[in-house]
Amino acid sequence: MRVILLILSLFTSITFAGEQTGKIGNFYARASDNLHLVQLVGDQSKNKPSCASNHYWLIKDEHSTTGKSQISQILAAKMANKTVIIYGLNTCSRWPDGEDINYIVILDK
Repeated sequence: MRVILLILSLFTSITFAGEQTGKIGNFYARASDNLHLVQLVGDQSKNKPSCASNHYWLIKDEHSTTGKSQISQILAAKMANKTVIIYGLNTCSRWPDGEDINYIVILDK
């Protein structure tokens, strides 16, 4: 029974995590609390969690290796004018109204 609940919870979190495709629009890096916020130009996020009431994405932990890599990806995509897909974590832990980024894909378009 626990295995079934675990599988269902994993499937649910993947299913309802946000997803958005577009080019990097605004990118904020704020010194007072190390907040890194990105907005995409394009269609609004699909399947975002109810907590994500605003249309921006947040680096969950800018001090982690993953967070630093995500910041680099965002900057590279912005400078190269590339289209990206951002997939969310289905959480709003960094700020209560923006979804945390799970991963970023830079498309070759």
